Amino acid sequence: MAHIKLPEGIPGIVGPMMAYPETAKPLNDLAETLLCKASETLSTAERETIASYVSYLNQCVFCSEVHGAVADVRWGQKGKAREIWSKENWSKISIRLQSLLEIAAKVQKDARSVTTDDVLKAKSAGATETDIHDTVLIAAAFCMFNRYVDGLATMAPPRQHPAYEEMGQRLTETGYRNSIS
Repeated sequence: MAHIKLPEGIPGIVGPMMAYPETAKPLNDLAETLLCKASETLSTAERETIASYVSYLNQCVFCSEVHGAVADVRWGQKGKAREIWSKENWSKISIRLQSLLEIAAKVQKDARSVTTDDVLKAKSAGATETDIHDTVLIAAAFCMFNRYVDGLATMAPPRQHPAYEEMGQRLTETGYRNSIS
């Protein structure tokens, strides 16, 4: 049960966004900017993977599952994001994405622990300064989103519930600005 009154039966961040539309708009605008605008070197699939990975590290079921589902749609491969949550499977992704996920994990745990060596490693693997900037910002934003969801004790379907796949497909099609209706 949520700590505050939220719309009944509405999962995760959607409930507080429906109850507080004045904060929903800027939060959705931020998600849209960070996740839906691919750059030349950082795809939307990689952006969603970073978001889902940070959410997984934060143990935020709703966000890790939803953004993992969006990442899977964008990768065109069901289960890929969940596979990446385990470092044992990192050999299946580029060294560049591995190095960006390592930076994201440091931001999630203690952003001050990101070092010049971490940045140089990412750059030597082909990451641009914009990739590094966006990775840090996605990781920081998702720490906030995760704490928003979990700090209010919003409800979430259990891991791997079919609803997440449906939400992932819908968000891929509509984006984040249109996710609350």
